[in-house]
Amino acid sequence: MTNAPPDDRELRESDHGTSILSDALLPGPLVRRMLLIVLIAVALAGILAAWIVSRASAHEVRDRLLRHQTDEVELVARLLASKIEQSQKVLGTVASGITPDMLKSPSLLEWMMQQGLPALRFFDGVEIARTDGQLVLNMQGGKVEPGSGVDPDERDILLRTVVQGKPLVSGVIGETASDARIMFTLPLVSEDAQVMGAVGGLLRLQSQGLLPHSLTLPARDDSRLIVFTTDGVILSHPQLPRVTGDVRSEPGLGPVFERWQSEHKPINTGRGDTINESDYLVSMAGVPLPQWWVARVTESGALLTPLVGAQRRSWWAAAAAVGIVTVMALAMLVWVASPLTRLHRRAQGILMSDPVTADAHPASAESELLTDALDHLEAQKQHHGHQAEFSRLQLQGILEQAPTGIVITRNETLELISQQASLLLGYARPELEGQSVRMLLAGESQADDIAQEMQDGTTKRGVYEGEIALRRKDGSLLWARVVGRMAWDRRSALVAVWVLEDITSARNERQKPGWGTSHDVLTGLPNRATFLERVRALVRKRSEQHAQGDVDAAEEQGTALLHVDLDHFTLVNDRLGHETGDMQLRQFANLLDELIRPVGWVARLGGDEFAVVLPNCSAARAEMIAEHVRASVEEWEFVFDGEATQTTVSIGIVAAPPDLDDVTPWLRAADMACYYAKRAGRNQVMLREIADKAMSA
Repeated sequence: MTNAPPDDRELRESDHGTSILSDALLPGPLVRRMLLIVLIAVALAGILAAWIVSRASAHEVRDRLLRHQTDEVELVARLLASKIEQSQKVLGTVASGITPDMLKSPSLLEWMMQQGLPALRFFDGVEIARTDGQLVLNMQGGKVEPGSGVDPDERDILLRTVVQGKPLVSGVIGETASDARIMFTLPLVSEDAQVMGAVGGLLRLQSQGLLPHSLTLPARDDSRLIVFTTDGVILSHPQLPRVTGDVRSEPGLGPVFERWQSEHKPINTGRGDTINESDYLVSMAGVPLPQWWVARVTESGALLTPLVGAQRRSWWAAAAAVGIVTVMALAMLVWVASPLTRLHRRAQGILMSDPVTADAHPASAESELLTDALDHLEAQKQHHGHQAEFSRLQLQGILEQAPTGIVITRNETLELISQQASLLLGYARPELEGQSVRMLLAGESQADDIAQEMQDGTTKRGVYEGEIALRRKDGSLLWARVVGRMAWDRRSALVAVWVLEDITSARNERQKPGWGTSHDVLTGLPNRATFLERVRALVRKRSEQHAQGDVDAAEEQGTALLHVDLDHFTLVNDRLGHETGDMQLRQFANLLDELIRPVGWVARLGGDEFAVVLPNCSAARAEMIAEHVRASVEEWEFVFDGEATQTTVSIGIVAAPPDLDDVTPWLRAADMACYYAKRAGRNQVMLREIADKAMSA
């Protein structure tokens, strides 16, 4: 039998059956559109998320790198300042052991030095000179050398120390890196306050006591740590031959230095700044006393290269993640949309009179996210714990180097103690940390009253300031001037930071008979009568010296008088009361005394008027000092009842002429100069002369 060919109806049914089978294997149009939307949404979301995270992380990493570099130069600057201070203290130890008899007998002085003072091992060389400029001792490397071999620059700084009667730090001495050195000097003062000579200590730049070559480590080709003077002389450099060179030739650093020098940028300890200069990031911090700068110069491209590589890897990882997530999302969506596909198949079967039996919809399981969230929170907690420990170690390092006594308490418990505070109190830090504050108070019965006064002062004025009797470990009494601030932390604990200053000697002086008649009781400064007595004695001495023709170079500089007056002080008394006004006067007097103490002395004339005497000071230098005082007072804030009040002063300056024999016109001229400063708008410095007839009339 022969098979008959299929008719057209059979062919159409066969083709339609194939179409139904094909449609059964593929999702319907609605599901395909949903899949396309999910594909586009996931891709866009992944790209956008990757871009946002990459950009945010780039800024965060860059800021962190810049902060790290700035913190590094600040830390090195503080360490150098500490080394300078240590060098001066060591030299002071040497100076304290030298007597007038030793200066008269070089052999006795040489014998004493050869016995081996421990402090001498700190310096590479020690030189001692008398007031006539004669070198009494030249000890280099622990051996006595002839005085003829002393560098003229070293002789010059010793002579200047004798003439000026104050400590000095020299510039760079020597022309080569291996020979470069710094000299610290101190005047030798007798018991009657007369300068009898000078002692100088020499330190090589590359010595361990000053700027060892290891200071520049870790060495990197793309970064340099450089120490240099305000004149641009390089003191420390990763490349030893560059030492004593000119910083202006340093790539990246030279333009920044010249710009800062032209802008007269002040040197502030512990304040670093980072500048983006062309292809370099330059971070600088200052060491004020020797007028040095510390700089870290890093190539911008090299600094950010790891960041660029990390971004590229993150983009590839994000692309891979987006691809994987897209595939998984499409698969899940197909699975979730399978009921629609089955309905589509059934609808086609009904239309073609070929119904399809509906199969069971497979069950699906959702992902559990709670465990991942908890793991993430645990990781965050560990991260914050590490950060807190790192911050605590940083704070402890700062407290190690702090030159003042600092105590941090939490709910009257000693939490952190600086090295200086432990020395003042005679305890080791582990003996104090974790103990109650009350163990340090001299009077246990007054503990509650003192605590209440501190809290009230901090609440009303934002800061507490007072004198407290403390008990050292050996039982002796320590009178301390305490300045502190309090705040509540997130755990409702009362945290306080206290700064301690030993005023035991000053307080003992105040207890002596007659102190109250010569000093102002409110501020502790010399009063008007003492001021007039000292100024008249100074004028008499100058007049006698000029009459005898015995005027040395220091006296030829002259003496300057500053008349300082608080601006609008009556408004403080009227608005806040006389008790607050007295508090402002005390705090201002302390600030003024701290600013002037290294160069002169301060007295209170009465009310809000103060006088400053600057011996051996020219008119130009007095004007610079007065401007520094004015700017410092303008930056100072007097805080009362949580509100900060800005304070300004008007200052009149008059330099005493060489032939001055009467103090009255001098004082009147300074008072009138201050009056003209107020008339000029207050917060001014006015320099006048006694010869000005309009002022002296």
